[in-house]
Amino acid sequence: MIIYVLLGVAAVYLWYVLIRPLSYFKRTGVKQVRPWPILGDTYVILFKISSFGDFLKCVYDSFGKSRYGGIYLFNRPTLILQDPELIKQTTIKDFDHFTDHNTFVNPENEPLWYNNLLALTGQKWREMRATLSGSFTSSKMKHMFGLINEVAQNFSAHFMEKEENLIELEMKDTFTRFTNDVIATSAFGLKVDSLNEPNNTFYTMGKAITNFSFLQSVKFLILMVFPKIFEHLKITLFDKNVTAFFHNIITETINVREEKNIVRKDMINLLLEARKGKKIEEDNTIETGYATVQEDSYFDKIKFKQTRYLTNDDITSQALIFFFAGFDTVSTALCYGAHELAMNKDVQDKLREEIRKTDKLNNGELSYDALLKMKYMDMVFSEILRKWPPVFAVDRVCTKPYTIEPKYPDEKPVHLKVDDLVWFPMFSLHRDPKYFPKPEVFDPERFSDENRDQIIPYSYIPFGVGPRNCIGSRFVILESKALIYNLLLNFEIVPTKKTANPLKILRGSFQNTVEGGFWLGLKRIKQ
Repeated sequence: MIIYVLLGVAAVYLWYVLIRPLSYFKRTGVKQVRPWPILGDTYVILFKISSFGDFLKCVYDSFGKSRYGGIYLFNRPTLILQDPELIKQTTIKDFDHFTDHNTFVNPENEPLWYNNLLALTGQKWREMRATLSGSFTSSKMKHMFGLINEVAQNFSAHFMEKEENLIELEMKDTFTRFTNDVIATSAFGLKVDSLNEPNNTFYTMGKAITNFSFLQSVKFLILMVFPKIFEHLKITLFDKNVTAFFHNIITETINVREEKNIVRKDMINLLLEARKGKKIEEDNTIETGYATVQEDSYFDKIKFKQTRYLTNDDITSQALIFFFAGFDTVSTALCYGAHELAMNKDVQDKLREEIRKTDKLNNGELSYDALLKMKYMDMVFSEILRKWPPVFAVDRVCTKPYTIEPKYPDEKPVHLKVDDLVWFPMFSLHRDPKYFPKPEVFDPERFSDENRDQIIPYSYIPFGVGPRNCIGSRFVILESKALIYNLLLNFEIVPTKKTANPLKILRGSFQNTVEGGFWLGLKRIKQ
């Protein structure tokens, strides 16, 4: 009899802990899909049923005209906001209720990752963001443009030296070598050539730190939902040897520069200036483009007693997250962009014509101002980010109790508690015909001077929105445009027999990449 009672108690406990949470949204009047017991909606990743982007788009569409809906990461409820006005309300007007990202890295196990701008929370994040903001302005990007453009020129020159008229490449591998070298020179103060030295240590370490294999994706997912398990077992997300490698590079570089008073126009120098508390003087530098996220006025309203003093570990942490974000996401955007240019020859030809005119006007010397005055270049890259944003969604954690008041008759108040998770699905928003007619069509004219005003505010958010937006958006846009410019000046990007069309996003991963790789050809243009 006691055994039956115990089994009954265990069954009730398991139901309460593992099953009941999966009806949370249904009980609170929020639309939800049909989660699996225990696994929630993460089964689509675990069993490679769908890509994460396609799953979110399917969920988004199933919610219809609703302003929000719910999914479950295992048994953790996650509210998806898909109304631009509601996104504005939570990320800007009521930002103080949603100041943090979902933090799952243990500070004792991975201190370098815990102290980067993406992971910091609360007041520590405010201080760090205020300290770093001046290092990522348009004038500071102009300061570094020479380093970025040199890598882009070397990239194009590498393939110009080859004898073939048509060079077939897997573009993901190729473009990660470009982004690796840009980050090496601009963020770590190193000169690396990953095309001529494919197995250089900096590149192999970068691949290791951004490895998102299926097993790594599962590990990441479990850590995101059940961080206490990893904390208890002292399991780290990132290899300690890899983080130690980057830490040693930064520490050694800082010591040498301070000892010998070396100044180099790169990110380390900007962070060292921020550490000294140097006043930021802005000028009328041209902005990097339409997709650039502007610094929010939120920081103008807050008075800090002092900005955060940047230690060597702080600088290393920022360089690491800069690498983590830039290595993969920028190369991914370039891959999708190259594919669209190959499949839309009219767009590529028009862009090349603008590039040739710019090159002629500037006597073959590309400058920051010349690049960013190119209107069609900006239209093309804005459309690349519209159709293929580098990440599928961004998150926020509720930091103060918050209520989403009903707006329509079929809605009820949605009461969010502290630590409740909210997502903004930019991939789905950008593919919604309400905001972008014929969303599957690659059409840069959406971003022409005549059409930009028709874009509904907060329906286009490739770099996030509000005070917690991507601080590196200017850098991403600048290096991407520089690469496209130098490549199209000398090559036509063409499809090959290996080119997949349409592209199929890889299943079983949070990573935004495609099945079979991005295969394209570089066809030499006869001058």
